[in-house]
Amino acid sequence: MANELLIDQATYLEVGVHIGTKVKTPGMKRYIYKVREDGLYLLELSTIDQKIRQAAKLLAQYEPKNIVVTASRIYAIASAAKFAEIIGAKLISGRVVPGIFTNPNRSDYTEPSIALLSDTRNERQAVKEASSTSIPIIALCDTDNWIKFVDLVVPCNNKGRKSLALMYMLLAREFLKEKGLIKSNEEFNYKVSDFEAKMEMKAK
Repeated sequence: MANELLIDQATYLEVGVHIGTKVKTPGMKRYIYKVREDGLYLLELSTIDQKIRQAAKLLAQYEPKNIVVTASRIYAIASAAKFAEIIGAKLISGRVVPGIFTNPNRSDYTEPSIALLSDTRNERQAVKEASSTSIPIIALCDTDNWIKFVDLVVPCNNKGRKSLALMYMLLAREFLKEKGLIKSNEEFNYKVSDFEAKMEMKAK
């Protein structure tokens, strides 16, 4: 299986991209393949890989300037910002304010063709705004995320610093390949560390 993956299986496992939470929502149940002894749900690796490909293919159907990426958590902001910079998308970091997709009178009003969300829980306003205006939604979803109104779920650990960096790196690389801007992985001049938040969040 490892040869068929976008990146070697050991790298996926090392960053914990498959390690979920101890909470399982009904919508995410289908992506879980087992529960660890400590109660954490584990996501199916080949499905994660497949969904990254699907997300990149879907995003590549749009002009980068019409793609909005939302990120609310500190680790996600760093990874999403690098992704947006590389592909030329618009980043909304922090809180998604009401009306940003729906109220043309707002100074920060934007009308994306598609939205990529880092976390449907923290970015539920983005889900609400996008779904009410029929903007397609792609979302990175952990085992505890609700997926109502999400058009394409990309299951993954969307809380870990290294996991988010890898997810956004692969999405950027595959997007550029789908667009024909690069022909091979070797032409992608970025490393996972380029997408990684430079600070560690301290446990309270």
